[in-house]
Parts: sequence; C-alpha cells; structure tokens
Amino acid sequence: MAKLARVYQVRFLLLFILCTGGLLSVFAGEDSNAVVTSNSPFGPTLPNTAPAPTNAPPGMVWIPGGEFSMGSITPSEGICTPATMNAVHDAEPVHRVYVDGFWMDTNDVTNARFEQFVKATGYVTVAEIAPTKEQFPTAPPENLVAGSTVFTPTTNAVPLDDFFQWWRYVHGANWRHPTGPDSTIKGKENFPVVQVCYADALAYAKWAGKRLPTEAEWEFAARGGRAGKNYAWGDEFRPNGKWMANIYTGRFPYDDNGADGYAGIAPVGQYPPNGYGLYDMAGNVWQWCSDWYRPDYYARLKLAGITMARNPQGPDKSYNPEDDQPQRVQRGGSFLCTDEYCTRYLMGTRGKGDVDTGSNHLGFRCVQSP
Repeated sequence: MAKLARVYQVRFLLLFILCTGGLLSVFAGEDSNAVVTSNSPFGPTLPNTAPAPTNAPPGMVWIPGGEFSMGSITPSEGICTPATMNAVHDAEPVHRVYVDGFWMDTNDVTNARFEQFVKATGYVTVAEIAPTKEQFPTAPPENLVAGSTVFTPTTNAVPLDDFFQWWRYVHGANWRHPTGPDSTIKGKENFPVVQVCYADALAYAKWAGKRLPTEAEWEFAARGGRAGKNYAWGDEFRPNGKWMANIYTGRFPYDDNGADGYAGIAPVGQYPPNGYGLYDMAGNVWQWCSDWYRPDYYARLKLAGITMARNPQGPDKSYNPEDDQPQRVQRGGSFLCTDEYCTRYLMGTRGKGDVDTGSNHLGFRCVQSP
C-alpha cells in the first residue's frame, strides 16, 4: 500500500522541485576569460567567430556557440534532497563541450504567446486532463480530477526536511489558473506561462517551428561567453547591492518579502539581460531542456574518454536513484530559490523534473537552428 501511495504522490508532486536555483546575468564588455586561472578546472570560452545569420526570427537572439567548460564545482550549502544534501555532484566533473550556433528566445514563453498557440491548435495541456483509473488504479475517484502542483506557503517557520509541507496538488490548477481555479492570468499576459509539463512545452515548440534547447546549449547561452565564475555576472552574489534575478527573499517557505522587487512570479524581462541579451536565464521560472536526466551523466562522459563532447544530446534514457519516474533536465531556478533551502542558483548546477508534471514555477523557452 505504501508503494502505491508513493507512485501516486510522484505523479502529482515535483519531488525534485526545490533542489536548485539560478541567478544568471552578465555584464557585457568584461573579458570573458579573465576568471580562468592556472588552478581552475574551467578552460576559456571560445565562441565561434562566424557572423550571425541574417533575418533573425522575431523575439530571438543569436547564440554563437563554440567551446566552453560545462558544469559546477561549488558545493551547495543548503538543503536539497537527503541523498544530495550539500553537494552538486550531478554537475561534476567540469568538462569541455562544443555546441553549434543557434537562435534562442530572448524571454521565456509568455502567457500571451502560449494562448496564441492554444487558440490556433485547440491544444489541451496535461494539467487540464483528468487522470484515469487505468493510470492510478488505487486512487479514490474524488482524486481523479484535473489539476497540478502548487507551492503553498506555510503560516510560520517549519523544519525544511519535508517539502510536502509547502507543495500540494490543487484541483483546477493549470496554465490559465496557475495556483487554482480562483486564480487567473488576466492582466498577466507578459508573465511566463507555467503549469506546463514537458509534452506541453514540446507541442508549443513544434507549432512555433522551434525546439527545446539541449542542456549544453542552455548552459552555453546562460554563461553569456564567460567562464568559471560562481555567477554569470561574477563572484559577488549582489554586485553593488543589486538584485540580479527574481528569487525568494525573506524566510522560506512562509515569507517572501519581495526585497528583489517581486514577491512570487514576475513579468519577463525585469532584470538585466546577460551577455547574449537573454533575460531571466535564472530565477523567476524553471526552464525545460530536451535532455533526459541522469545524475552521473557528466561522470559517464569522462569514463568513456570523451575529452570534448560535441553537440551532446544527453543520455539515451532517464535514470535517477531517488525517483523511478522518467525525468528531463530543467535549468535556471525560479522565484522559490533561496539560500535558506537550497543554494543551487550557482552557475552550472542542474535541475530535473518528471516529464508529466508541471508546477506554478516551471516554464520554458525555445531555440531554433539556423
């Protein structure tokens, strides 16, 4: 019975969901390789120098691609999951990667853009479809109702070893109603769309003539041409006291005081862009990548003797010893990232998520090959 209950919980709750965070934004004009030292595992970033293709797609910027060092070596100081507490081992070792150039959405896909897709195609998201008895034979009928996962602040301080205290499955939560049937996206057309699972993001990308980024493409773009810094803008968390992304400020999980400008989700493009002109490559909402997730993927590349991974697509299938559900990589963090709970807002760190599960802090952006 416990096993069946566990399977049911996995379907509806993002067991991974606060394991990482992200705060990325770059000061253009700095020497991209000035941070690389003789004792650093990070080599210089070597962007392709060919000129960008002409006729840029609307709302996209050119990412030149090239060679860079991918991964992280900085330990997380916050709680993640019991098996990976105080570690970023799934982002080790730092390794060399080459990616071809590509176009990338300047911003996360917004509610307005996703609504255009839905109106044009009649698409219905996974969160809007009630689960069936065949999928969950032990579930009581009253639980077989469409909905999704929603962060719900506690009323006071709680031990941070049980995320079920602040995550719940809410009937009627979907992209139109991100936190439940009483919520709305009216007036929030420029906010990132959320409550989208992997299939939903993939369907939108196909309609738009685009695709989801690989994990390597995403990190190359997020680094903005710089190598080896703890954060894309440097080694200081808040340069000159300035907030660089939308995270959880205050006391987690009960008091987001909005010191960074927003309590909860923010419209797209409210913080400085990175060196490639990309907004919100950290904080605000997580972003789906196309790669299957394996915590040992980087280590397996090293064991295979691969010194330069060229346009890596990720492993052939998902594997996570903590969760038997198929998972894809997520990157960038969200408005729930906080050093009280987890400090994986560091550059190069990784997230992951069950492919059939969305939440109110998970979105996506697309890329396009030339």
